[in-house]
Amino acid sequence: MSPSETNRRGTLDATGLRELMNSGHAPRVLDVRTPAEFETSHIPGSYNVPLDLLKEHRQELRDHLDEDVVLVCRSGARATQAQQTLAGVGLPNLKVLDGGIMAWQAAGAPIKHGAPRWDLERQVRLVAGSIVLVSVLGSVFVPQLKWVAGFIGAGLTFAAVTNTCAMGMMLGKLPYNRGASRDVGTIVGQLRDRTGERV
Repeated sequence: MSPSETNRRGTLDATGLRELMNSGHAPRVLDVRTPAEFETSHIPGSYNVPLDLLKEHRQELRDHLDEDVVLVCRSGARATQAQQTLAGVGLPNLKVLDGGIMAWQAAGAPIKHGAPRWDLERQVRLVAGSIVLVSVLGSVFVPQLKWVAGFIGAGLTFAAVTNTCAMGMMLGKLPYNRGASRDVGTIVGQLRDRTGERV
C-alpha cells in the first residue's frame, strides 16, 4: 500500500511513520492507550494522552496540536475514536497508525519497554469470557444465568458495531491500568514545550 493510499484513508503504516520520524519532520505521536499500557511499551518520543482524557479535554488539547498528528493505540480502534473526536474540533492533519503498536512492533520499529502488563483488549477478553463460561456452567443449576451470557454476547456485538467498549472503559479505570497519573495540565505542558515525559 503506497503512502498516498494510506493518506487518503486517514491512516499511516509503520514504515511511513518511521520515514517521517527519521526525516526531521516528525509528527506528534499521541498514544491514546491507558497509562499502564503506555508504560509497558510505546514508540519513543510519543506522548500518552489516554482516550477518555482526550475526549473530555479535546478543545484544550486541540489548541496545542497545530501540526501533523499520528494517533496510536494497540490495534487502531481507540486511535480511530480519537481521530473522530479531534476532527470534530477542527484538527485537520490527523492520521491513525494502521495496525497500532502491534504493527509497529511487527515491523521491527524501535520500541521502549517497561514493566510487562496485559493490554486492555486482552483483559476484556478474559473478563467477558470468564463471565460467559461461569454463566453457562451455572445455568445447569440456575437456568436464568444463561441470560447473563446472552447479555455479555449482546454487549460484545454492540461494541463491535459501534467500535466502542464499555467494559474496556470500565477496566481502564482500575488501579492496574492507571499507571502514572495523567492530567490535562501536564499533558498540555508537554505538548507546548515538546518535552513530554514520554516515559
